[in-house]
Amino acid sequence: MNNKRKFLKSIALGALIATSFTGMTAAFAADKTLAVTAIVEHPALDAVHKGLVDELAKLGYEKGKNLTVQHQTAQGDIPTTVQIASKFVGAEPDVIVGISTPSAQAIAAKAPKSQAVVFTAVTDPVGAKLVSNLEKPGGNITGTSDMSPIKKHLELIKQIMPNAKTVGVLHNPGEANSLTLIEALEAEAPALGLKIVKAGANNSGAVLSSARSLVGKADAIYVPTDNTIVSAFEAVVKVGIDAQIPVFAGDTASVKRGAVAALGFNYYDVGRQTGQLVAKIFEGANPGDLSVELPTILELFVNPTAAEKMGLTLPADIVASAKEVVK
Repeated sequence: MNNKRKFLKSIALGALIATSFTGMTAAFAADKTLAVTAIVEHPALDAVHKGLVDELAKLGYEKGKNLTVQHQTAQGDIPTTVQIASKFVGAEPDVIVGISTPSAQAIAAKAPKSQAVVFTAVTDPVGAKLVSNLEKPGGNITGTSDMSPIKKHLELIKQIMPNAKTVGVLHNPGEANSLTLIEALEAEAPALGLKIVKAGANNSGAVLSSARSLVGKADAIYVPTDNTIVSAFEAVVKVGIDAQIPVFAGDTASVKRGAVAALGFNYYDVGRQTGQLVAKIFEGANPGDLSVELPTILELFVNPTAAEKMGLTLPADIVASAKEVVK
């Protein structure tokens, strides 16, 4: 049975896990097949998925016409991530895309060398053991990284809160990308006169209590691009308002959800970059010959209303320089 027939049979048999599918109407006429999985749903990762599909359509691969897309999310559950990876690998689509480190790792662990794999929104592809070299990945995997500009993030906090001494950081200690970010934060903080105070949360249900544990210990709270924490971001904002501790984020999408400010990438554009890589593979490129890409443009988003609710007034020059002022 060829790859397309196996993939389409997989769709016809239905999901092993309750989820939604896209592209079903054109299943039997699709020229290319794509499977996409993410660890969880939240605005940044959802924007990656939308950018991916939109860019492919722009490049001639339109869902429902000549492209069949199967999409599943694990809702933050690692065993489910592994199940989805097994299902997708067995279906043998032309390309499998893993959005986030856990999803990409699960696919890479299951995929044979003949299966093209593209990761996206992965902080540290080398540290996550997805590739050994960013310039020359080799093998069957490539993708896009969203490694945060940690030094710039801390500089932004210091610029807005010059008297801040401690920054509380919420993270999932079980996520490889989070550990990488924590190491980077602890390495950069001393030069700016800052101390990092960590609070771990292994799942979204633990985020509220972890955020509360920072009260009295941190002058500001920083939420990195950790999918577990970001999926429960409103819980962090609640603590920030209640305890009058400004909350900063590593992704700009979280500013609309109540963060004071964030300097980050446009995740929709990250998805578009990923779509360009997928299109190259559709057209015959070997994933291992395509360098891992990083976003190059940073955007500042600010939320003066959220800042006021947390007892902070944003400097006028910061607001004036923002790409977007959330109201």
